[in-house]
Amino acid sequence: MLRSMHDLERYTIAATDGNVGEVKDFLFDDEEWVVRYFVVETGSWLSSRKVLISPIGIQKANLKEKVFPVSITKEQVKDSPSVNTDKPISRQHEMDHLGYYGYPYYWGGTGLWGAGMYPYSLSPGFGLYADSKEESDSTELANEKANRELHQNDDPNLRSCKTVIGYHIHAVDGELGHVSGLLIEENTMAVRYLMVDTTNWFSGKKVLISPEWIENIDWIDNSVHINLTRHQIKEAPEYHSTKDLNREHELAVYDHYGLTGYWARAEKTNLTEENQPK
Repeated sequence: MLRSMHDLERYTIAATDGNVGEVKDFLFDDEEWVVRYFVVETGSWLSSRKVLISPIGIQKANLKEKVFPVSITKEQVKDSPSVNTDKPISRQHEMDHLGYYGYPYYWGGTGLWGAGMYPYSLSPGFGLYADSKEESDSTELANEKANRELHQNDDPNLRSCKTVIGYHIHAVDGELGHVSGLLIEENTMAVRYLMVDTTNWFSGKKVLISPEWIENIDWIDNSVHINLTRHQIKEAPEYHSTKDLNREHELAVYDHYGLTGYWARAEKTNLTEENQPK
């Protein structure tokens, strides 16, 4: 299910012993286009401090109540490593944050989240990592230390979702609109589409652009450059933000550009992996 960033912004983060606060922004990886952290304003109980909450700890969302339950306590949040969410987050900050909660690193694998596609697959109580603390030995600790040293100076490429709103969209033959929102896949936290408002060009038509079609983003000039033409965009299926986006509409979008949908490629990858010799 795809959700608008605007719809998810006011969701409450509920720890096991009470509410932590409300989601105010998201930090996404601008290489993989995956939301890595929720920026949460804690409110009066923690002097309105802003904290990062990883989707790794989030359980099944309560969409009716607009709540994200997380498998951590308020005390853990209170004592978590301090991070200035208004400044760039370094890889060292990430390591400290993930290590504090006992989460494995999400980078270095072939999936969106380590070796898998879903953030909860990295949860300490899930599958491969269920008994990681009990089973860890000196070799594993040495590997973890080596991995930490190898990646401690990496650029995590984390960007604020709110910052991208309003960026100008440039096709190969000229400007055509601006980013009005993002559509996030609920179970993987992948940013699947940029919502583009073409009000000043095509009579207010809104369309969807996949991050896959972006050639580059100019973070100084606040612009997104895509490898499509203005005519292609003009003739693309119109997106209505008041309606839920279904797979039929997504298929129409990809068919319009003669491309294969991300879901079909994922299914093919899964089948290939299943057929590999054990």
